[in-house]
Amino acid sequence: MQPFIVILGVLLGTLVSLSFGLGVVLFVFWFLQSESSRFSTEMPYLLTSTAIFTALSVVCATAFIGCLRQRRWRYPVLALLWAGLIVTGWYYWP
Repeated sequence: MQPFIVILGVLLGTLVSLSFGLGVVLFVFWFLQSESSRFSTEMPYLLTSTAIFTALSVVCATAFIGCLRQRRWRYPVLALLWAGLIVTGWYYWP
């Protein structure tokens, strides 16, 4: 199970990085919203993306902790993580 935990840790780091980056961009766009109307039009999409990746980060962190501690509840959380990844991929697929 250790290699799976490593992969889960890499996925967690990736999702947290995406969430943090989108959050910073969201803050900058919100701060500069009065400068250009283009920032205003991008805000709903940016907010949606930030919420999606933040939720995935929380689920992935929960699954990571559950796998590290060998908890019984880790399997439903892992299923939720995989479902979230599939739905996110379907949402962003062109």
